[in-house]
This record gives sequence, C-alpha cells and structure tokens, in this order.
Amino acid sequence: MHAKRLLGATVAGLLATAGAVILAGSADAATTLGASAAARDGRVFGTAVAAGKLSDSAYTTILDREFNAVTPENEMKIDATEPQQNVFTYTNADRIVAHAVAAGQKVRGHTLAWHSQQPGWMQSMSGSALRSAMINHITQVMTHFKGKITWWDVVNEAYADSGGGRRSSNLQSTGNDWIEVAFKTARAADPNAKLCYNDYNTDNWSAAKTQGVYSMVKDFKARGVPIDCVGFQTHLTGGSSYPSNYRTTLSSFAALGVDVHITELDITNAPTGAYTSVVNDCLAVARCTDITVWGIRDSDSWRSGESPLLFTSSGAKKAAYTAVLTALNNGTSPTTPTSGPTSGPTSGPTTPPAGSCSASITPGTVWADRYNTSVTVTGSDTWTVVIQITSPQKVSTTWSGTFSWSGGGYTMTVKPNGSGNTFGFTTMTNGNTSARPQITSCTT
Repeated sequence: MHAKRLLGATVAGLLATAGAVILAGSADAATTLGASAAARDGRVFGTAVAAGKLSDSAYTTILDREFNAVTPENEMKIDATEPQQNVFTYTNADRIVAHAVAAGQKVRGHTLAWHSQQPGWMQSMSGSALRSAMINHITQVMTHFKGKITWWDVVNEAYADSGGGRRSSNLQSTGNDWIEVAFKTARAADPNAKLCYNDYNTDNWSAAKTQGVYSMVKDFKARGVPIDCVGFQTHLTGGSSYPSNYRTTLSSFAALGVDVHITELDITNAPTGAYTSVVNDCLAVARCTDITVWGIRDSDSWRSGESPLLFTSSGAKKAAYTAVLTALNNGTSPTTPTSGPTSGPTSGPTTPPAGSCSASITPGTVWADRYNTSVTVTGSDTWTVVIQITSPQKVSTTWSGTFSWSGGGYTMTVKPNGSGNTFGFTTMTNGNTSARPQITSCTT
C-alpha cells in the first residue's frame, strides 16, 4: 500500500479452523471476480486504482471486466486532497470516482486520518490546531464526495506494530480520543457512508496488535462510537505468513457487530494455496463483505518485484487468479457470529441445499514433517469429493475412503468405501509448512 512504509511480517501458521464447502451441481459459475463475489450475498471483489493509469486501455479493460469496487491508491490521501491548508484538490480522485460510477463499481474512500503521507503543513502542527485541522479535513473531503463513497477508511494504521498499544504520532499526541472524534466527525459529514478502521499486521488473532485493535472496536461498539467496519490489509509475504487463525480473526471482529473487509490483499509470489485460504476464510464469515487486492497487474503493485497480484505485468491471468475465482464460485457456507472471539472452528451448514453435499475439513495432529486432516461429508451417502494438495506436499496415508489421484498426485478424488461419511489422510509437508488441503468440489 505505502511507498513510505516497510511491510511487517505476520506470524506463520499451518492449519486453519474447520470450514465447509457447499456446491450445488446445477449452479452456473461466474467468469469474473466481481460477478462471482456479487453472487455470494452481494460481496465485492475490488482493486486499488491509480488515476494515472486510467488512460492505459489494457489496465482499464481488466479493471472494468473483473472488479466491482475500487479504492484510490493515493489520490484521496491527505497530501493529495489538501496539499496546502484549506486548499483542497480533487482532480485525480474525481477522475477515479467518475470512472467507477460509469463502470458500476463501488468506491472505497482511502484515507481521512493517518500519521503518514501528511502534507508538510500538517506534519508541523500539534495540539488543538492539529485536532481542528483533522476535523476540518474529514468534513471537507467527505462533504465533497458525499453520496459517492460506499465505505471510508476513516482512520488508518493507528496501532503500533508491537505491544498492542497506540502508535506514537502527532495525531495521537492530540489526545487518546482522537480516533473516536474522527469517527464522530465522519458520521456527521456523511451519515450514509460506512465508516471503517483500517490496519496492517492484524491478520493473526494471537498478535498483540490485533488484540489492541479488537479492544478498541469492542469499546467503541459498547459506547456507541460510530464504526461500521474493520479493514484487514492482509499484505502477506508468502504462504508462510498466512496465519492459521485468520478465520478466527475475521469472525471474532464480526461478532462485535461490524463488517470485516480484506482491503489491500497481496501475497509474495501469489501462491494459490494462500490466496485460496484467504478467500475461503472470508466466505466463511457472513459479515466479510469485501475482498480488495492492492493493484491489478504485478507491474501496478507497490511490491512489483515480488509478483504478488493475480495478473502478470502483461495482463495475463495467473494461477492464483484461477484459484481465487474457483474459490469464489465454489463458495463456503457463511456463518453469522453470535458471540465473542473463539479459538475453535466456525460451524458449517446444517441443511445443504437440494442436489448438493457439504464437505467440512477438520485439522488433526500436526508433526514437524506431516499433519493429519479429516473430512466429513453431509447431505448425501453417495458423494465424490475432490481435494487439492499444494506442491511439493504429498499425501502419504489415507483411511476410510476410496482414493484416486491425478495432476501429478496433487489432486485426489475420494468416494465412500462403506465405512461412513468421514475420511482422512496424512500429508507430508516436504518443506512447505504453510499450505493446507483445499476442497474444490463435493458432488452427489
């Protein structure tokens, strides 16, 4: 996201909490990211957009075909919209909004109050003068875009990378209530916009930073401070940085009564397993309504040297694109959290739709070089489940099912063998300790 900030790593994990996949055999698969997300209870699949690239037809062709939401990459940040105090400029931001409106895409406003990318005049301010300037900035910018922005990242990155406390910044120095003042100001400026807090390295539920943000949101909801959504940037450094408790993070925040958004997704080298896991985790939480990748092609990325996006620099679809679209089309049964955080698995569906079956993964014992997985099928006694294994992992042992193999041994097809609707297998990691099996279909 940010040219001026180094990416922090998140904690590694192996297995996610249990999930369920429901597949209706007669459903028509959508062929673009945005259309497929929209078919999942009106979700959006968005991307960051740069105004300077809207004249690139190759760029806009992919943008308008694949995405149903956009986030201006830099054009709505403080230094872009108020370069001199009380002198506001919106030309580039207006251009992005106009393009989005014409293409039928929703817009995420990004961002109103942030310690970084402040113009020089704001950097030199402090105390009550800075507090007043922040309030004025939020009011003026939101008023200009009123009615055109679906969500606003009202406050961005206000928590420290370690320790679980607030980040030291000039905004924090104006008083610990500055964040809630920002949200109250935003609500007054545009009562219809959804107001979000956005941060990075909050993917791992066990991290102190995640817990700090969680405590703030819980407090805000208890006291009636207006906050509608929480954004998880999810800048990952590869398969090893996908946290196994990511779904717990999303569902725990959602249980507070806020929507949860994946706002700036990119993953080093675009591993299919990690991208699929993130999408499936979002689909498993009913209030996870937005997945946004931070750029379209690798050449558009702030991390272009890491090839982290779904399209190559030439605009070709990568394997990760296909994996994401497949995950969106297959879907994961949404569950609505009803209580606080939990370290256990989210619950699966109770009644699969007619003509479909449900296959739920439950992680088993984990060793240094291998791990167990069990799968339970509901909805039918006659079924076929297809499971994808990420190379170089290999399945070494199977039980309670009839297994066949394809794709060099990385795809297994399982049918019942008469001993019930639960089967299992042992996977050798072969050095890849982050990927996990993915159910790609369950048919009756």
